[in-house]
Amino acid sequence: MSRKNILITGASSGLGKGMAIEFAKMNRNLALCARRIERLDELKLELLSINPEIKVSIKSLDVDDHEQVFNVFNEFHQEFGQLDRVIVNAGMGKGAPIGTGYFYANKQTAITNFVSAIAQCEAAMTIFRQQNAGHLVTISSISALRGARRAMNVYAATKAGLTSLSEGMRIDVMDTPIKVSTVHPGFIRSEINEKVKKVPFIVDTETGCKAMVKAIEKEGANSYVPSWPWAVIRPILSIAPLNWLKKMS
Repeated sequence: MSRKNILITGASSGLGKGMAIEFAKMNRNLALCARRIERLDELKLELLSINPEIKVSIKSLDVDDHEQVFNVFNEFHQEFGQLDRVIVNAGMGKGAPIGTGYFYANKQTAITNFVSAIAQCEAAMTIFRQQNAGHLVTISSISALRGARRAMNVYAATKAGLTSLSEGMRIDVMDTPIKVSTVHPGFIRSEINEKVKKVPFIVDTETGCKAMVKAIEKEGANSYVPSWPWAVIRPILSIAPLNWLKKMS
């Protein structure tokens, strides 16, 4: 099925921007939202230069303003007539080891990556249930598989929660025209991790986003991208001892 009208949150930079570029090449209409409207303005021009035949609509959205999430999603729905796919991508990586005095930063990450993701899923699934059609995509992380140390303590926990939430929604809409997919990216270079110097198997943004879009198009339940090495490593990570996890994170 061709998902013509695609909404992406957190689209002004990083993986959201990269996915928008790939979908523009595929002739998809795009509903893009993020906090930084000036970046969305620039992205809209770039997308229309790539493909002037598509429709691109942009709106300012802070996903932590949960009432605004519902308003923006509904506005896009009215504007496009139908939303075929919603990609819950907005997130942050701020954090510190638990007990080191940075509760506020960890709380911010927990709210944005999980509570605000619930708001986005609720808004999207409400529209999909009305339409009796749609594809919800949640962007989790390979870190959802196990716990992670230091700055990733809370980040990994929120992504594990998002993966679990997505599976629950998938059960709810089994055997209906509504699909729920979860993408677990490995280490992809983007603004969220630009200060990180050494991580294993990291790929550039374009390579990572192409792999993500390829997985999204398949509409499988769970994907781990890029497939090499993450689809292969995933079973090993699930049983790896803690000293291995320490090296990985």
